[in-house]
Amino acid sequence: MSKRDFYEVLGVEKGASADEIKKAYRKLARQYHPDVNKEKDAEAKFIEVQEAYDTLGDDQKRAQYDQFGHAGAQGFGGAGGFGGAGGFGGAGGFGGGGFSGQDFGDFGDIFDMFFGGGGRSRNPNAPRKGSDLQYNMTIEFKEAVFGKEAQIVVPREESCGTCGGTGAKAGTKPETCPVCHGSGQEEVVQNTPFGRIVNRRSCSNCSGTGRIIKERCTTCGGSGRVRNRKKINVKVPAGVDTGSQIKISGEGEAGTNGGPAGDLYIVIHVKADKLFKREGYDIFYDLGLSIAQATLGDEVEVPTVDGGVKLKIPEGTQTGTSFRLRGKGVPRLRQSGRGDQFVKVTIETPTKLSTEQKDLLRQFAALSGEELSGDRSFFERVKDNIKNK
Repeated sequence: MSKRDFYEVLGVEKGASADEIKKAYRKLARQYHPDVNKEKDAEAKFIEVQEAYDTLGDDQKRAQYDQFGHAGAQGFGGAGGFGGAGGFGGAGGFGGGGFSGQDFGDFGDIFDMFFGGGGRSRNPNAPRKGSDLQYNMTIEFKEAVFGKEAQIVVPREESCGTCGGTGAKAGTKPETCPVCHGSGQEEVVQNTPFGRIVNRRSCSNCSGTGRIIKERCTTCGGSGRVRNRKKINVKVPAGVDTGSQIKISGEGEAGTNGGPAGDLYIVIHVKADKLFKREGYDIFYDLGLSIAQATLGDEVEVPTVDGGVKLKIPEGTQTGTSFRLRGKGVPRLRQSGRGDQFVKVTIETPTKLSTEQKDLLRQFAALSGEELSGDRSFFERVKDNIKNK
């Protein structure tokens, strides 16, 4: 069976640059690698792609191939080829011009995909910061306006005071794992059709910690951490609102291997108030006025978060009228100044009137030129309806 043209195999033109050839090869190597592609002919296509790049990726071999074709190119499986003396990762690499030598660094992403990043691992004994914690605090409306100081109790894991966080019994200390030598990982070597592959996994002897504790601390059981309830003083600043967060550094979970503790985030929830509503830094209050107060005007006392203040109601005030009390709102969080309070008027209609009160209202209506249908007899109203038809 005759071989396909190498340029056709890689899907490039004969005049393609070295960079274009390399990009085409990398794409096809990913596509057909047997560890990724489980189709029956994937391995054969992968070998074909590798052979094509082995020739076209080398300037001297490419020149010979362009002049003499397959007869002039170096055959697959020679001293530096697949399965030859060079082997996988040997002096000649995977097929002579493949995953080795000066090109090895160019294909790091392929190794990352196939072999999990080439075995790079995190030091299990490196200091690590503890986990952050969240605490929900519910406060009153005025406490959110003016701030407060409070003491809260936070359940958290802390470094064991008996063993100092080592997990070892007092007077002893952890030893380096003899299997992984403190790395937390052990190597597993596999011989595959593509060569010798080294995989790394969590050390089974030390469970990935890199340390062996022969005598465990009786307080923490060897974990180096204990559960505790910590009392923490919190200063809630003026102007907070529902959803505001207060960060207290270093009051989260204890770190490991000498790492710093995490942080504590306090999330504020503000209770609704019976009198006031809040929008941003402004406060809103609904004021009910009698007909007489709204009509004749009055001076009333209005509640604010600072206490009662006098408000002058002008004559003829209508329902929906809003008055502004400057500076009577919420202090701006971590800033100067305060919002305002808005007083919205609602005219209250009386529901229970004495006979004298009703008569006075009828007189007022008559003087105003109003005719109330309720003051005429039933027959008069029927007569008017007939006339209007």
